[in-house]
Amino acid sequence: MAKKLVGTLKLQVPAGQANPSPPVGPALGQRGINIMEFCKAFNAKTQDMEAGAPCPTIISYYQDKSFTMDIKTPPASYYLKKAAKLKSGAKTPGRETVGSVSVAQVKEIAEAKMKDLNANDIEAAMQIILGSARSMGIEVK
Repeated sequence: MAKKLVGTLKLQVPAGQANPSPPVGPALGQRGINIMEFCKAFNAKTQDMEAGAPCPTIISYYQDKSFTMDIKTPPASYYLKKAAKLKSGAKTPGRETVGSVSVAQVKEIAEAKMKDLNANDIEAAMQIILGSARSMGIEVK
């Protein structure tokens, strides 16, 4: 018989750095999920990613206290800030530019994010990344 799904939980956890301290521990603990089992599984799955990259994770937990997790790629804003060597985006995007990225960097980011984007081809994915850059105050040259 199939397991009964109790619910889902969305967390953004740094790659390879899941530990039982807040916010991960309390979020999992109050739902009855084994915290250490999650931390070990998450760190094992993200060990080949860049350490510390924020990974949106969707955790589906079941009645028998087991869980499955779907780890997404880091947000486009993370990649754009890294490419433009910035700490944060513009305070007033559209009026000020805080950095710039090249079209080649945008294409590289689009290729990295392709599996999580709602796009059929790389050009459409690049348009999504360009929109994110524009909303952060980063110009594309």
